[in-house]
Amino acid sequence: MVNALDIFCRNNLSIKPYNLSLHLEPHGYIYYDCSMKIGVYGLGRFGYFWAELLSAKFDVSAYNRSENKPCPKNVKRCSRDELLNCDVIYLCVSISAFEKVLKSLSPDIKPGTLIIDTCSVKTYPETVMKNILHEDIPYLTTHPMFGPDSGKNGVAGLPMVFCSGRCAEEVQRDWISVFRDFGLHVIEMSAEQHDREAAFTQGITHLIGRILGELNLHSSEIGTVGYRSLLEIIEQTCNDPMQLFYDLQRYNPFNHDMRAQLMESIENIMCNLTDSGRGEADQ
Repeated sequence: MVNALDIFCRNNLSIKPYNLSLHLEPHGYIYYDCSMKIGVYGLGRFGYFWAELLSAKFDVSAYNRSENKPCPKNVKRCSRDELLNCDVIYLCVSISAFEKVLKSLSPDIKPGTLIIDTCSVKTYPETVMKNILHEDIPYLTTHPMFGPDSGKNGVAGLPMVFCSGRCAEEVQRDWISVFRDFGLHVIEMSAEQHDREAAFTQGITHLIGRILGELNLHSSEIGTVGYRSLLEIIEQTCNDPMQLFYDLQRYNPFNHDMRAQLMESIENIMCNLTDSGRGEADQ
């Protein structure tokens, strides 16, 4: 019976996790009541996408320094002061701008406000938040490993990395539940483990995508399934801002080693091709 009630709640109710109060009505349905307000700082490609996604369950406001950025229809565009009055603030800014933005906000963040980052690297923002935010300001480090392109047909099943942070375990569990309610595949790991693995998953994908993009490849009637997959990699990586590519390569401490290994592999293959050609000529 508990599982049935849980399924009912997940499919029919907007579950809001902050300061949760659980009620059991006489008819047996469980529901959650909360007046939590979510704020999103940054309306770039991902910020717009993330704010729109969150608005399916929450009261979401979004702030952007430049007013020319569009805002999702179900999201309220707000001022900086209004953003700072939210219970939870998601920072959806470029990795290279993260420290500057946090420093500008930190003097005015109210104690108890939960700050959540969405950067594509994790050790860097974790260190920045730990050093800048006062001890009475909790934070979480997350990485939604998708965006407007990979999530355009829905986010169910897509990976959401959760690296914990500095806040009550109950709050962490609540947010994990929310992410799972969106259908996301939540993966818990340390920030260092994330960056180590991301260097050889996300980092190398963006690097290869940009390299292939320089070749100006196009679709072809004789293109194989593998070739079409390469075109998809270009689409999924080159539609993102170039700043994201630079930041991924610069702020993940394990990407330098990844690039070195990639270059070594390319050189080995090229040498093998050269040696193979010489062998045929000698026969």
